[in-house]
Amino acid sequence: MITIFAFIVAIALLVVFHEYGHYWMARRCGVRVLRFSIGFGKAIYSKRFANSDTEWVISAIPLGGYVKMLDEREDEVAPRDLPYAFNRKPALQRIAIVAAGPLANFLLAILLYWGLFVHGVPGVKPVLGEVPQGTPAAAAQMQTQETIIGINGVPVPSWQELHWMLLEAVVRQNPDEVNNGRVQIEARTAGGEPVEHQLDVSSLGAKDLNGDFLGKLGLHLYQPVVRPVIGSVTEGSVAQRAGLQRGDRILAANGVEMQKWMDLVELIRAHPSKTVMLEVRRGAATLELRVIPQAVDESGKTIGRIGAGPEVDEAAWKAMLVDVSYSPLKALTQSLRKTWETTAISLDMMGKMVMGEVSMKNISGPITIADYAGQSAKMGAVAYLSFLALISISLGVLNLLPIPLLDGGHLLYYVAEMIKGSPVSEFSWEFGQKIGIALLGTLMVFAIYNDLNRFVSG
Repeated sequence: MITIFAFIVAIALLVVFHEYGHYWMARRCGVRVLRFSIGFGKAIYSKRFANSDTEWVISAIPLGGYVKMLDEREDEVAPRDLPYAFNRKPALQRIAIVAAGPLANFLLAILLYWGLFVHGVPGVKPVLGEVPQGTPAAAAQMQTQETIIGINGVPVPSWQELHWMLLEAVVRQNPDEVNNGRVQIEARTAGGEPVEHQLDVSSLGAKDLNGDFLGKLGLHLYQPVVRPVIGSVTEGSVAQRAGLQRGDRILAANGVEMQKWMDLVELIRAHPSKTVMLEVRRGAATLELRVIPQAVDESGKTIGRIGAGPEVDEAAWKAMLVDVSYSPLKALTQSLRKTWETTAISLDMMGKMVMGEVSMKNISGPITIADYAGQSAKMGAVAYLSFLALISISLGVLNLLPIPLLDGGHLLYYVAEMIKGSPVSEFSWEFGQKIGIALLGTLMVFAIYNDLNRFVSG
């Protein structure tokens, strides 16, 4: 129910902003708006205010919306109403009306990011974990527990921003530039000394952006060491039946010394339904306990699980958190930058999909969007508003693509009209509509297939 509600709220808000952009500009240009609909299909609620030409409607299919304007191409228009018809307006005014929808989505994203940056966005400090040998980070001599403070002169307040900025650097590589693929990293060592690195990201292409691309660079988030000490035992679990208790320290498993909790996790996972001998320190005593990890299926692979959790040093983990906030004026600058950069990366990714450099698996449909809406809503208001900003930008970018049926396709027609001095022919208009239907239909098939594939595969 949370997922469904979060999805409906997201779609409603994004559609209202987008369509209100069209509506507001149409009214400014003297165009009569006949209907403002949230959703498609049969109207389930409608309202017309006094002295208004507009019918406000909520329709049955909540996957979009539309603004219906007075237009001779759609309905017969009385001679006295011709000055208020959309098609009778100059090309520049029609361009403004069509472009106002996507621009409203960008404005919504800017407002959301501004509010988030003023309020403060929780994040994790950009501190490096282990740097594997043979990776670009190791070649740049980056070290464990270094804190990254800047990339190409731009401050890096959190690990999330580090991810975003390096993603941009990888996507927007230019082979014609002298320093193509080289990123200037400013950092501070664990001892507080300033250091600089030249990180070469040119080994990564757009196809490497699927999954953990930071890991491919050798960049991993530092995590405080979690010792192999039992912090919790699930009722009725293998761990409880074996006699494990909170506070037990696992010294060894099958004769292998356990330094970290993950050492124990990896060994348990590798031994489903097999006996594992644990050497346990409990107070001053040393015990030997035998456990047989329960075999469970995880993404098609059988692993072992005993039902125990680690003892966590909450102070160490809290020390890794940071709250990123700005003054109202600085927040506006940051929101504009974030919206612009997100738009640019979205366009770059779309271009690379068309060129075959990025997998079409990156296309998401309504099922995935609904899932992300639910997940972000469960994480809290900040995560949900961040999700809304990102989707609003995506909607704005998508609608500006030069595809007939979309706003970008209409803009293409009107620009062509301005160049040739007369409207596009009826044949060209209808032919373009058919192409648009085919392209959008194909795109929707890809999106739904990817959604179902993710849902089935987990």
